[in-house]
Amino acid sequence: MIELVQQIFNGLAIGAVYTLIGIGLTIVFGILGIAHFAHGVVAMSGGYVAFILIEKFGIPFFPAVFLSMLAGAVFGILIERIAYRPAQNAPPINAFIIALGLTMMLDGLNLLTFGPDQIVVRTPYTHVYNFLGIVVTELRIVVLSCTAVLLLLMWLFVTRTKTGRAIRAVAQNRGAATLMGVNANAVAYVVFGLSSALGVAGGALVGAMLALAPGLGESLVIKGFAVLILGGLGSIPGAILGGLILGVSESLAAGYISSSYKDVIAFAVMIIVLLFRPEGLMGKK
Repeated sequence: MIELVQQIFNGLAIGAVYTLIGIGLTIVFGILGIAHFAHGVVAMSGGYVAFILIEKFGIPFFPAVFLSMLAGAVFGILIERIAYRPAQNAPPINAFIIALGLTMMLDGLNLLTFGPDQIVVRTPYTHVYNFLGIVVTELRIVVLSCTAVLLLLMWLFVTRTKTGRAIRAVAQNRGAATLMGVNANAVAYVVFGLSSALGVAGGALVGAMLALAPGLGESLVIKGFAVLILGGLGSIPGAILGGLILGVSESLAAGYISSSYKDVIAFAVMIIVLLFRPEGLMGKK
C-alpha cells in the first residue's frame, strides 16, 4: 500500500506538468481550432530560458520562471502573428506543416546553443520528507503548488475579466462575437500568449524535476495531446483531469511493470479513448 501511494504521489507531480502542457494545447485548439503541434518545443525552449536566467544571471528560481513565462508569452504572440495568422483560412494541413517547421527549427537552435547533453534547472528545493514511509520531496510539492496557483489564476482571468469574457465569446461563436465588437485577432494574441506562458512554466518544471534535452519537445507535445484527447477536446476541466490521470498511469506503469513502458502509456491512452470514447472524459459528443 505504501508503494502504491508513493507511485500515485509521484505521478501527480509529473501529471501536474502534463496538465500545464495539455491546457496550453486545449485553449488554442478549443478557442482557435489550431492543433499547435509546436507547443512542446516552445515549452522546452522556455525551460532553457529559465536555465540561462538561473545559471548565467543568478536569478532565483521563481523569478526566473516568471520571466521565462513572460518571454514565452511574447514568443507565442509572435508565432500566432507570423506563422499561423497568414494560414488561418488555409486547409488544416498547412498549420500542421508550419508547426512541424517550427519544431525542427527550434530543436536545431536548442541543439546548437546547448549541445546534446541533458541539463537540469537548479532549484533550492532539495529537502526530502518521510511521512509514514512515503518519501515526499520538497520539489514535487512545489511543482503541485505552482500548478494549482497557475490554474487558479487562469480561471480567474478567464471568468472574471473583460478579456476573459471575450475569449469565451470567441470560443462559443467567433462570428457572433465579432459582430458584437470583439476583436478576434486580439483574442488570438491573448490565447497564444497564455498558452505559451503555461507551456513554458511546464517546461521549466520538467527541467527541475527531470532534465531538458533536445528532442524533449516532441515527447511533451505527445503527452499534451494525450491529455487533450483523454480530457476532451476544448475542455479545460478535462485537461486537468486527463493530465493527472496520465501522470499517475505512467508512474504506476514504471513502478509495477517497467520504466521502459512509461512512454507507451500516452499512445495507449489516445488509442483506447479514440476507440471507445472519442469525445473524451469531459468533452462534448
